[in-house]
Amino acid sequence: MSIAIIIPAFKESENIEKLVKLILEVLKKPLIVIVDDSPNREIENIIKVFKNIHYIYRGKKLGRGSAVIEGMKNIVSKENIDTIIEMDADLSHDPKEIEKNLNTFNKNNLDLLISSRYLKQSKIINWSLKRKFFSFLSNQLTKFLLKIPVTDYTNGFRIYSRKSVEHIILNCGKIGDGFIILSEILVELYFNNYKVKEVPSIFKNRIRGESSVNIKEVLNALIGLLKIYNKKKLLTKR
Repeated sequence: MSIAIIIPAFKESENIEKLVKLILEVLKKPLIVIVDDSPNREIENIIKVFKNIHYIYRGKKLGRGSAVIEGMKNIVSKENIDTIIEMDADLSHDPKEIEKNLNTFNKNNLDLLISSRYLKQSKIINWSLKRKFFSFLSNQLTKFLLKIPVTDYTNGFRIYSRKSVEHIILNCGKIGDGFIILSEILVELYFNNYKVKEVPSIFKNRIRGESSVNIKEVLNALIGLLKIYNKKKLLTKR
């Protein structure tokens, strides 16, 4: 099995080296694709010591979701990649979970495996009560509108099959460019009969750096959610 990992990054020079090292402790020779929206190329200089990393520099903040799709497009153009992992650059997703998740993904012949923060065995560490409440509320609203039997629509720690990524590239990314794409991808795959499952995950809030999420992105996500709801209605009518 050949594996690629997409890491969207924005001002993550404090975290990227440690993340890559942790990934390489778990996986042998994965293709790592870093899509960097930072205002400078500091990350590129940091990762030069590693092999098998493809660096895509975009130079301005174009959105986490669009960065993931950019990475997907890059990966499917390469041979022998059949499994694609998506994870954040800020160390909130633990690479030590990858092996267990891959076992679940392959055993169940899945197209999308979501690492959920809201299953019974999951944990969220070092988030404020306000942040936990907002995230939980947004996921509940999304679940109410989209009616997909998962608990976490917005965590960006996922595993995809190649065929699901090919579908995503053709059908996703026109509603918004931020984290709302995660929900759009889920709707596209679930209502086109791709196999989707969740596993518990331990989510740790970043220690270094700052979150790139802002009020504008949240408002755009709410508008995007309504567009995804309309898209879901069209998919379910077919």
